[in-house]
Parts: sequence; structure tokens; C-alpha cells
Amino acid sequence: MSTPMEITLPNANKEVTSEEPNGVPESVSSTLMTEEKILVSVEVCLKPSSTARISEVQEAVERMLEKRSLSYADGPVPIPTDETFLLENVQRICICDTDEWVENHEILLFWQVKPSVHVYQLSEEGPGEETSGDGQLSSFNEWILPAKEFDGMWESLIYEPGLKQRLLRYAASALLFTEKGVDPFLVTWNRIILLHGPPGTGKTSLCKALAQKLSIRFSSRYPQCQLVEVNAHSLFSKWFSESGKLVAKLFQKIQEMVEEENNLVFVLIDEVESLAAARKAALSGSEPSDSIRVVNALLTQMDKLKSSPNAIILTTSNITAAIDVAFVDRADIKAYVGPPTVQARYEILRSCLQELIRTGILTEDHLFLPTYSSLREKLNVPDTKDPNTPLHLPKQLLEAAEVCEGLSGRTLRKLPFLAHAALSNPYSCDTSKFMDTLIRTARREISELVS
Repeated sequence: MSTPMEITLPNANKEVTSEEPNGVPESVSSTLMTEEKILVSVEVCLKPSSTARISEVQEAVERMLEKRSLSYADGPVPIPTDETFLLENVQRICICDTDEWVENHEILLFWQVKPSVHVYQLSEEGPGEETSGDGQLSSFNEWILPAKEFDGMWESLIYEPGLKQRLLRYAASALLFTEKGVDPFLVTWNRIILLHGPPGTGKTSLCKALAQKLSIRFSSRYPQCQLVEVNAHSLFSKWFSESGKLVAKLFQKIQEMVEEENNLVFVLIDEVESLAAARKAALSGSEPSDSIRVVNALLTQMDKLKSSPNAIILTTSNITAAIDVAFVDRADIKAYVGPPTVQARYEILRSCLQELIRTGILTEDHLFLPTYSSLREKLNVPDTKDPNTPLHLPKQLLEAAEVCEGLSGRTLRKLPFLAHAALSNPYSCDTSKFMDTLIRTARREISELVS
């Protein structure tokens, strides 16, 4: 099972004096005799109409990459016009997870990289809904992964550096330890992730995006993947003693899924603090004892899933202090997802602006907006003379990011729409005027938030 790993780069400063016939400098070629290559994920999305075998597509992409002398950075890879088989079957090819090296200003060149190609096809079925049977909320929703509904979600979520990579690596280790038969009495892990923090920070979206990403990365081991989203509130029936039956029905369904060894199952429990609150209320006597039996049954069922190597439990909480200690102790990773930093706010707004320019809503030709780190470097260089990097719009974008302190990621994604709705002529607007409106709209949102 191949997963991206962090290793030492070959010395990029070594002088190159000659080249071998294959175009790789001799000094670099000799270095590779002692240095491992960097494993970089290349994700290949098949067209909905494609019936090609995944192995054939994988081999074709690997051959294509071998013929290309390219540098590796996150983003799409154009398919050459002479690659007829790929053009007929592949919707897009993307290089992923190189941001860690690019952030450190280390360019990954083709001789330093071993591509890890993941081929997948999106499911268009949508969620299946299971009702509780007594007119209440549905007890859970079910998706076949990777799902079209979650396509692009992982890339759109912007957090502090390292959070998404940490979750990916955790999942890879959890699945590997189970696969290799590590004794859980000697080394303990539960395959439970808890994301906690204030509302609107994208915790639920991150869980769904993580499940989607893992379904792609581990498709060679688990050709089938499913996501079950549990509605915790629906597990408490208005009818006494019915709640236990709802929990039993839910986990019977999950147990049937995990019995299939080639099926990777993700169980998402949103607002898990509601379970803890129910148990606390029951212990204090303000709720019937049925509630505590439900929570205890749920925790017991979660413990049973530990014996299934193909199940991962994803949970979220908006109220950290309310989470049951018994549950917190079970979680392997307890990651805080807070309001976006100024860097994250800049990158979120930058992606929004690029999308409005791409769709033609904003009139700006060939605009390149630098990343936050590269912009800060340019601003730290006095009297920059480079005419190819005008900084007026990036400075406006940075000002907007600084003004938006305290706004959630959810509100930031909504802000460009609100700014556009405030324009006097929404059908013709240049980017600079739009940014002025965006900054005013952000200040209004902040004032309303404070009041």
C-alpha cells in the first residue's frame, strides 16, 4: 500500500556538468543511487462513460509521466494530444500533496519523484437515506465513495499548514497497522478521529472530504468505499425504549458493510457532544434512563468496530467542554479546527476571486494572484521593479483578509457573493472595484457579528 512520505531531497545545489542520454544530469543520477525518490500522489479521474480497466489507465498514465520532463507542483496535468487512450477515458489528471516542499521553496523535478498513480471514477448515485420509521429525522445518510457530490471539496478547504496532511498520514498508519496485524494490546489505536472547534469552521466538510480522499488513495486495496453519516439527534426516539432499537438497526447496517473485506467504511457522527449531553442529563435524573442506555450502546458498538480493519470513525463537536470523557479517551486524534488565520483567509478569498474571474463574472484578463507566502516576500522587498507582478490587487486582497478576522470559513466563502449583490451594476465590474466593495461588505459583516 503506497502512501506519500516525507524524505530528504537530493542536494539541489550540486553543480551539474554533464548529462546522460536520458536527460538526467549525471551528478543527480549518481545521487539517486543513495537517495530515495519522493513519492507524490497523482490522481486520475475517469470520465463517467469510461469502461477502461483501472490497471490499463494507471499504466498509461505512468508511461505518459515517464516521457515528460516536468517539475512537480500541485495542480492539473494536461493530457498530450497524441495520448488517444487517455483522452478518451480520462476526465482529468492532478498532482497532489507537493505543497509541503513547494512551501519550503524546493522544486520537485522529474528525476526526484516516483509518481503514485491513483485511478478512480466518481459515483453519481447521491446519498441514500434511512428513516427512523416514526416520522422523525432520518437516522443516517449513506454515500458510495468517491462521490461526485464531494468532488473538489478537499482542495477547497484551507486550514493552517499541516492539518490535512496530518489526517491523511494518520489514516494511512491506522490502516497499515491493522493490515500488518500489529497486536492492539501492545500498541493501541482505535481508528477514531475527533475534530472540535467553533461552528462554521468546516469540520463536517473536512470529515467528508477526508473520507473521499482516502477512498481514492486506498482504492487498490479497497475497491469499494462507503460513508455513513449518522444523525446523532435522530437516535433518541420520543417513544420510550425505541432509541436502543434505532442504534441496533444503525450498527447492524454498518456491520454488514464491514463484513465485506474489500469495503472501506467511514462512519461520520456529527455533533457528537449531543450524545454526551444526553448521558449527563440522564445521570442527573432530568432525562429517562433510556438515554444513557442509548449512549452506552453507541460507545459499545464503536468499540466493536475496533476489530474491523476496514472501518474508520470520524466525529465532530462544536462544544469541546461538553464532550463525554469516555469518548474523548477513545479518539486517536483530537484536532482543533479554529477560525481561519490571516494566511488561510487570504487563500480562501484568493480562490474565490480566481473562480469569479474564470467564470467571467469579474472582468480581468490573465491575472495572477500570488500565494500568501510569495506575496509577503514581495512586500518585504522594498521598491520592487518587476512589472510582471503588479501588487495593487494582491494588496487589496491582503487588506480584505486582515479585515475579515473573526469570520468563519463558511462566511468567507459567502462574502464574494454578498459583495457582488451589493454592486450597483453587477453585470459589469472590474476586479479592483469589486475588491473595494468586498472590503466594505466584510467590515459590515464584522460590525453585525460584534453587535
